[in-house]
Amino acid sequence: MQHTLYPLKFKPIVKDKIWGGPRLRDVLGKKASDRAGESWEISGVPGDISVVENGFLAGNDLQELVEVYLGDLVGERIFEQFGLRFPLLIKYIDASDFLSIQVHPGDRLAAERHNSYGKTELWYVVESDRGQLISGFNREMDRQKYLEHLRAGTLREVLHFETVQKGDIFFMPAGRVHAIGAGVLLAEIQQTSDITYRIYDWDRVDDQGNPRELHTELALDAIDFTYHGETRTPCIPVPNSTVMAVDCPYFTTGVINLDRPVEKDYNLIDSFVIYMCVEGAAGITYPGGAESIRKGETVLIPAEIKNLAIVPTEASTLLEVYIK
Repeated sequence: MQHTLYPLKFKPIVKDKIWGGPRLRDVLGKKASDRAGESWEISGVPGDISVVENGFLAGNDLQELVEVYLGDLVGERIFEQFGLRFPLLIKYIDASDFLSIQVHPGDRLAAERHNSYGKTELWYVVESDRGQLISGFNREMDRQKYLEHLRAGTLREVLHFETVQKGDIFFMPAGRVHAIGAGVLLAEIQQTSDITYRIYDWDRVDDQGNPRELHTELALDAIDFTYHGETRTPCIPVPNSTVMAVDCPYFTTGVINLDRPVEKDYNLIDSFVIYMCVEGAAGITYPGGAESIRKGETVLIPAEIKNLAIVPTEASTLLEVYIK
């Protein structure tokens, strides 16, 4: 007999990085070193597929679950579109130094070159110690001007730096040049893709004294040279309501600030729902049981669960993610 599905937690996949830091461990409670850069919370990326850590499905990986539960887990339409590949990659990132300046290809280019999806993503700033992000260019730009700056070593002069604070949201469509800066701890929601074109790496070298590989030529066809001006996504919190931040073809993300119980009804969407707890702690009650979530944890609500309540045990902020 097939058991009924329940809210799923997964073992974080923690990755040390040259630019990583201690806050995945110290702030978000991960089992991690003081050079941990990324905690992959939910992943269907081949080679890094998440494994369940709670309930009777503990020890099974996400792909096995999709294979058994199909649309009951992810939603009928999503299963038809993506098959066994879970469509989103959910992470926390801690930067104690600037990440490389990079760009991700869109769906068409990624399919042609890598047999992969593109990589559109969203960043939610969990903490910022006077940290900065790079998002696009600070002036009108074209291929020729960009290459001139790249070759002259003056690329940083034409990039759009933003000083960020807790609660800031940035939508990063595929094609936008970007980087996370030192002092920033953030939640990242993105398409399932691990394709990154590194443009510039601040002249860093690895332990052997070698510079990291750059992807200058590959990046050229992927970059959106458009000047966008202000790139922060406006999102004014409303207590005990879901405030929509980003609604794009790849994911819909809202922010829920809670100080009392809130009921959620997902009968109108045919999708799993992901909660990332970026502040506080709460219980999730649903027909058949309850689960808890605290700062730094992520929970996958299967598509077959249509009604639940989020009951905060302290003032809490959750990101709510699904696919329309």
